[in-house]
Amino acid sequence: MSAAESSLDIVHEDPDFVLVNKESGMLSVPGRGPEKFDSVASRVRALYPNCIEQPAVHRLDMDTSGLQLLALNAEAHRVLSRQFQERQTGKRYIALLDGVLEGDKGVIELPFRLDVDNRPIQIYDEVHGKIGITHWEKIGVENGTTRISFTPITGRTHQLRVHSAHEKGLGIPIVGDTFYGNGKKPGELKLHAKELSFSHPRTGENLRFDSAPRF
Repeated sequence: MSAAESSLDIVHEDPDFVLVNKESGMLSVPGRGPEKFDSVASRVRALYPNCIEQPAVHRLDMDTSGLQLLALNAEAHRVLSRQFQERQTGKRYIALLDGVLEGDKGVIELPFRLDVDNRPIQIYDEVHGKIGITHWEKIGVENGTTRISFTPITGRTHQLRVHSAHEKGLGIPIVGDTFYGNGKKPGELKLHAKELSFSHPRTGENLRFDSAPRF
């Protein structure tokens, strides 16, 4: 792995974990095949030789930028993963919607599931879907787009993208979304994991981190 391939925007280092500001278009974890090996997780393993094999505590979509947490040892991974599973973490995202949104704030509750014939697309399904819950608040309108804050209560795949684009959600896709909107290529999605809070896996101290979006 070259120096460029091993570089990361590290927000915080700790003996138990590392917090990274992931760029849009980068995988959170390696995919299948050598061409998809490069990822946040593989770079963390290269930078920290004693790191566990699977350090990612949670994942961001490839095209989502922002804060991603990775554990450096098995005990930290166990404790931090449990916090995410039991919804003991705090998360907030910033997005630009591809249009002007009416209203100021609200809650979206939509059942959706994987489209098994068109992976990784998620589709609305009242019968077999699992509920995703998102709180949203409009920040402002900018040149025909809407800047919005999302606070997801659940952590489903593509949740914010589906909740934005679907007519039963906000009805406006996120700018640059190649799956549910008008995006043309990877790395253009205007969705950023801005805030993350959790408890330190060893001390229990409440930690909160912030990362400003580049859009």
